[in-house]
Amino acid sequence: MSASVTRLTLISHGMTAAMRTARFPADEPLDELPRGAASPVAPRADRALAAPELRAAATATLLALGATTEPDLRDLDCGDWAGRPIDALEPAELTAWMSDPGYRGHGGEAITDLLDRVRGWLESVAADRCRIVAITHPAVVRASVLLALAAPPESFWRIDIQPLSATTLHGRGAAWTVRHTANPL
Repeated sequence: MSASVTRLTLISHGMTAAMRTARFPADEPLDELPRGAASPVAPRADRALAAPELRAAATATLLALGATTEPDLRDLDCGDWAGRPIDALEPAELTAWMSDPGYRGHGGEAITDLLDRVRGWLESVAADRCRIVAITHPAVVRASVLLALAAPPESFWRIDIQPLSATTLHGRGAAWTVRHTANPL
């Protein structure tokens, strides 16, 4: 890797009960790995970061990363919907949330708010010129990919991020390129 490139590998946290049961996330723990499953291995890093939620910190531990907590990697704030099943929402609410990136009817963050937060964080790490591994959430990975591609906010829900998958961004100045690894670590 050239010294003029920042390599940022975003790892989506492991599986949780909320993900399995289609609930909005709260600060839930990871599901246990199946018996006999090998622990995943993290890519090499000069710097390791993790979102502040329990599921991100537990994933960093699972990957044997001594990660520093980074508040800007926190999950999308779902406001009043945290912990609720998705099918408990009024269909009109869910449609509004998934079609309007500025929707805040749940009392939490809009997708546009998340994009602004992630944009600021990406700008702050772009000049690091090292290998960074960041354990975060599918929403933050989606936002990072949208920003790297200069895609419209309406594309947010068109990116599927699997648990324990890695998405790598290479930063060259203000521009990022994307390499997504669909297979879990």
